[in-house]
Amino acid sequence: MTRAAVLGAGSWGTAFAQVLADAGTEVTVWGRRPEVVRSIEEDHANPGYLPDHQLPESVRATTDVAAACEGADLVVLGIHSQTLRDSLTGWGAVLGSEATVVSLMKGIELGTGQRMSQVIAETAGIDPARVAVVSGPNLAREIAERQPSASVVACADSARADAVAEACDARYFRPYTSADVVGVEIGGAVKNVVALAVGMARGMGLGDNTSAMLITRGLAEITRLGSALGADPTTFLGLAGAGDLVATCSSTLSRNHSVGLRLGRGEPVEEILASQNQVAEGVTSCRSILALAQQHQIPMPIAAAVVGVVHEGVSVEATAERLMSRVRKAEQY
Repeated sequence: MTRAAVLGAGSWGTAFAQVLADAGTEVTVWGRRPEVVRSIEEDHANPGYLPDHQLPESVRATTDVAAACEGADLVVLGIHSQTLRDSLTGWGAVLGSEATVVSLMKGIELGTGQRMSQVIAETAGIDPARVAVVSGPNLAREIAERQPSASVVACADSARADAVAEACDARYFRPYTSADVVGVEIGGAVKNVVALAVGMARGMGLGDNTSAMLITRGLAEITRLGSALGADPTTFLGLAGAGDLVATCSSTLSRNHSVGLRLGRGEPVEEILASQNQVAEGVTSCRSILALAQQHQIPMPIAAAVVGVVHEGVSVEATAERLMSRVRKAEQY
């Protein structure tokens, strides 16, 4: 039987642990908070992140990262992207010499502009071909409820991609495989920024035309940046591109959309973030994504607009006017 350690007991880490267990994989979740671990271990629940939901009894939990990783074929990382480097500095020795390291994270590191797979390979000192990425329309609550969904498992090593896909192939969760790690990661990171923009528009009282415009032009920004970094442009038409983008921009379950909604209603960003018990990755990653785009001379006006509102004090009204007054041009992808 395949054995997996899931490092991170938030909503997506917990939901993915359930997927693995339902697919027949032996799973141990690591969490840093003893009360969360105790709830998963003893009550088969994680009410702080997935309220009113029962987990399979086969899902185990521990606060000991070495115990979680012992003998694991897969080490799944489901923590905040901006804490990954510091965490791996202490965890590198327990990841194992052969285990496939699986990233559930959707962000770009501040300062370095690195994708999560790059941070993992560099910090843990492992072959990049050992790192797989899972991304797609991953609204944790719906997956925990066992609603039909699908995602992409991307890895440079096709055998490892297949092994990860087999380990999470549950009756309600359909994994597809890909070799395009860059494209899958860029799609997953940038869609969070676009979701903030769509949420802002909704919060301002704007309708479906505006949302469709932002989603479509957001996809153009994702495709331009990903292509410049070596991604296959067709990746952005699939689950890890358009699929994830539509889900995150449209759902009230999306943390990034919800934060954007409140920004559009005029709430200060500091108050919004202080009230959240989960991280909206786009709030932080928008700066690193914009910096990466500027480094490669890729125009990303939506990402720039989000940075302006979230980090530079620009009003949502001024941002909307600025976007709509840009110079006309031909539509290009």
